[in-house]
Amino acid sequence: MSVYEWARQELRQSLDSAQAEGFDPGLSLRALLSAVVQQSKAVRSVEDLADELQFLAENLDDSQDYGFMRP
Repeated sequence: MSVYEWARQELRQSLDSAQAEGFDPGLSLRALLSAVVQQSKAVRSVEDLADELQFLAENLDDSQDYGFMRP
């Protein structure tokens, strides 16, 4: 199992637990994202974390083609 597969599995379990508590999925994801960013600041520079978040934000559209991608 890769670390990314592990993270997806952990996220799914967390969302299942949040749903069992009656929390809205969107709000749960926002809270998890906020917690991950807070924890990440303890082990990464603010600039590095901001760069990664900016990259992720700029690449949210799954239907967007990018010049560096091959068809």
